Amino acid sequence: MVISENLKAPVNRVQGPASGPSPGRIRGRSHGAPRAKGVGPSRIALHDYCGHPFQFELSRELARRGHEVRHFFFAEDMGPKGNTGRLSSDPANFSIEPISIGRPYSKQNLVRRRQADILYGQLASQRIASFAPDVTISGNTPLEAQAPILRGVRQAGSAFVFWMQDFYSLAAAKILSRKIPVVGHAIGAYYRRLEAGMLRRSDGIVLASEDFRPALKDFGVSDAAADVIPNWGALDTLPLRPKDNSWAMQHGLSGKYVFLYAGTLALKHNPDLLWALAEHFEGDPEVVIAVAASGVSYDALKVRNTLEPKPNLVFLPLQPMDVFPDVLGAADVLVALLENDAGPFSVPSKVLSYFCGGRPILLSAPPSNLSVRLVEEAAAGLCVPAGDRQAFVAAANRLRGESQTSARFGAAGRAYAENAFSISNVADRFEATFGKAVGRSRGSF
Repeated sequence: MVISENLKAPVNRVQGPASGPSPGRIRGRSHGAPRAKGVGPSRIALHDYCGHPFQFELSRELARRGHEVRHFFFAEDMGPKGNTGRLSSDPANFSIEPISIGRPYSKQNLVRRRQADILYGQLASQRIASFAPDVTISGNTPLEAQAPILRGVRQAGSAFVFWMQDFYSLAAAKILSRKIPVVGHAIGAYYRRLEAGMLRRSDGIVLASEDFRPALKDFGVSDAAADVIPNWGALDTLPLRPKDNSWAMQHGLSGKYVFLYAGTLALKHNPDLLWALAEHFEGDPEVVIAVAASGVSYDALKVRNTLEPKPNLVFLPLQPMDVFPDVLGAADVLVALLENDAGPFSVPSKVLSYFCGGRPILLSAPPSNLSVRLVEEAAAGLCVPAGDRQAFVAAANRLRGESQTSARFGAAGRAYAENAFSISNVADRFEATFGKAVGRSRGSF
């Protein structure tokens, strides 16, 4: 049985309504129940908790190949989003279903956050299972939400692929052990067991980096179960845009030298470095530090600016995907931050989008992180060790003063994106992974 080839065969069915599967579809099969001979996995549920752009690009490409694809995401998540509505170019066999818990979601209260994650997982499990997918891939999802999704879709007869964007349990253990040493260690151990168990029960695993393999082995998961498919930037939705575009003029950035941070600014991102830029360039009236973001560190930076105003520090909300090319185009330098706690296990989707923007990148991150290797490999900007304020400001100063160097970095980043971010090649690899996962779920592998 050549499952991966079956997966590539287009189907002629039309997407059913968002409330459930197409008419005649049998629901509630036991895991591994037989299907009609020769029918490969053609109903694909892609669940990306965050609703990020490049996952939407993958869903749309899979739908263009004839698969029935439904894209699920968390409606109350406040992070950057892809095109969350249907486009005129979307085929009939592609649909989008936001999943709402019916109330605001906050990451600041850990108890309420955990309760919301559990509720979301229960709702998402029900909605995804009602689509009756042949294969489900889920990523960027808190572990206590991922667990019921895995359980529910497998009970409904779907193969399950765990998309590893980060090791949640390892990150949680490191942060919690530092903040609340004894209890934090126990909580971290609980999450490690939870994550390891889910990985072992998955029919397939997609790792965003080869760096994840040693940790996967420590979790007792077979190396053969995992495929490495690096993240990518949504190149087709991020064309190059001129600096003095309509978005830049609307926000008073036209004619300014702009250091831009765009995206989530959370605990693993150090806002003090953005403050350092504002302090350093305070005497240069042409320089603006624009922060188009959301997250706890973004809120903290705004509070600090209220107490000690910096006129060159501009705060903007997260920007919708339809203007994001202009957002990147308005920048002279694109800024990315990652704290030491992130280590190698936080894969930089922000940096990948920055490559598409054609502007030099200023990156503060642990030297072991994939983002550093990518920026250096592409020759797309300057990298400094996480938290090194002096080196960060010096690198910013160099980019400000060396226009030709900056232009060369930006062009190299865009060239890297155009060479590496082929959605057709990416979709080929996901189809192969889905085929193997369905084979394992049926006992064929």
